[in-house]
Amino acid sequence: MILIADSGSTKTDWRLLQDGQPIQAIRTIGFNPVLTNTAQITKELSKAFTNKIINQTVNSVYYYGAGCWNKTTCSVVSNALDVIFPTATIDVTNDLLGAARAVCGKEAGVACILGTGANSCLYDGLEIIDNVPALGFIMGDEGSGAYLGKQLLKSYFYRELPKSLSEKLVKEQPISKNIMLEQVYQSKSGNRYLASFAKFIIQEKGHPFIHKLVADAFDDFMERQVKKYDGVANHPIHFIGSIAYFLKDILAERLAANGLALGNIIRQPIDGLVDFHK
Repeated sequence: MILIADSGSTKTDWRLLQDGQPIQAIRTIGFNPVLTNTAQITKELSKAFTNKIINQTVNSVYYYGAGCWNKTTCSVVSNALDVIFPTATIDVTNDLLGAARAVCGKEAGVACILGTGANSCLYDGLEIIDNVPALGFIMGDEGSGAYLGKQLLKSYFYRELPKSLSEKLVKEQPISKNIMLEQVYQSKSGNRYLASFAKFIIQEKGHPFIHKLVADAFDDFMERQVKKYDGVANHPIHFIGSIAYFLKDILAERLAANGLALGNIIRQPIDGLVDFHK
C-alpha cells in the first residue's frame, strides 16, 4: 500500500492507495517543520493512524510538505513517519514539487501556487529544474491571498477604495489601524490575517476597482515570477490554490494579455498526486 500526504501549515490531506486505487482519506492538522518538532508530529500522527495492521503494511509514504526545503527540515518529518510506519520507504519533499506533480502530471510545464502565499517553478515532468525564489508576504508573494489583502488594506487606509466598497468591507470585517499593524507586524500569522481579506475580494471581483486590483496583482506575479523561466512561452502555465481557483476568470484574462498559455487550475493538489503515484 502507498500513503500520500499533502501538508500545509494548517492541514494535511492523506490518501491511502491499494493496488493503485484510493481506499481511505484522512485529514490531520498541518505540520511545518520550521515551526514544530519530530516529537510533536509523532504525537499527532499516532492519533490519526491507530490501525497497526495498516501501519505495518504501508510500503511507501510520499509526503509533500510546507517548510520541507532542506535535509534538516525534511528529517524532522521523516523521523516522525519512520516511527509510525516502520516498514515503509519514506520520501519527504517540498509542497512546490507536490503542486507541480499534481497539476502537470508527468508533462513539462510551469507550476504556480496562488493561495495564502505564492510560488512557482519550471518542471520537467518529474522534478523541479528552476525556481524563482519566493520571498514571503513582506517582500514578495505577488498575486497571493496575502498580497491581495495587503493591496486592499492599503487602498482602504489611503482612502483610495470607493466608498461603497469601504462601507461593505467594514461591515464584514472590523478594521482599525492599530489592529492591522498588530496583526501584520507583531503576530506570527500576518500572512493569514492579510489573506483573510481575499474572501471579500472574491465576493466583489465584479467591481471595476477590485477587478483592477486583482489584475494588477496577477500581472505582478507574471512579471516577477512566471516570465523569468527559459522557454516559458512554450509551456502551459498551471495553477494550484484557492486564489487561482476562485479568481480563474481574471487569471485567464491576464495570462492571455501577457501572451501565456493557461494550463490546469485546481484548488487542492491531493487528487492530482494520487493520479501521479498510481
